[in-house]
Amino acid sequence: MEEVRLQKYLADCGIASRRKCEEYIQQGKVQVNGKVVTELGTKINPKKDKIKFENKEIVEKRKLVYILLNKPIGYVTTVDDQFNRDTVLDLVKVKERIVPVGRLDMYTSGALILTNDGDFVYKVTHPKHEIEKTYTVTLKGIIQKDEVEKLRKGVQIEDYTTKPAKVKILKTDKEKNISRLEIIIHEGKNRQVRKMCEAVGKKVLALHRSKIGTIGVKDLELGKWRYLSSKEIQQFN
Repeated sequence: MEEVRLQKYLADCGIASRRKCEEYIQQGKVQVNGKVVTELGTKINPKKDKIKFENKEIVEKRKLVYILLNKPIGYVTTVDDQFNRDTVLDLVKVKERIVPVGRLDMYTSGALILTNDGDFVYKVTHPKHEIEKTYTVTLKGIIQKDEVEKLRKGVQIEDYTTKPAKVKILKTDKEKNISRLEIIIHEGKNRQVRKMCEAVGKKVLALHRSKIGTIGVKDLELGKWRYLSSKEIQQFN
């Protein structure tokens, strides 16, 4: 077998995304043939070299899995949580070591992909691939046309301006004083949709990610999961 970069091998084995694996290498958490390696340019031969992560030998995984979860509110999108909160891995029980592809905050529900394929994580999360994410947002107050237009063109959030977004008003209810929007973005900044709405003076009451690309959770109950089909996986290649 040809030599491969250490971080790619770790990602392919389901340790984490390739970028996260690079951090682990630099932190001294990876050993090659008994020696700690911190250089990102390190190449290994999976058939000959013994690789350990956090002192545990890695067995190369051949079976790659891709899972779609309809995440409920109240679960954090991490592998381990320092505060002992429920994580999405409490909902998805498989023998493979999987990681979430991107994040949804604790109070956001909806589509979340989990996998042990590090390259797939990179393809879906890196901004250059511009994978669209579709959200349904319930806001306090009646949204105005000029506010929608601002969201479409991009708003200032902290130290950056959001890229143009697709925004559609789904419903306004004057009696309940709420608005419901569909917002489609291809960025993945932390709590971005919430911050976008705050930037135009609107508080988010509920947030649900209905689709990643064309893959939706309309027919998947909250808290349930399923494997992605080959056709669904291919759309990200």
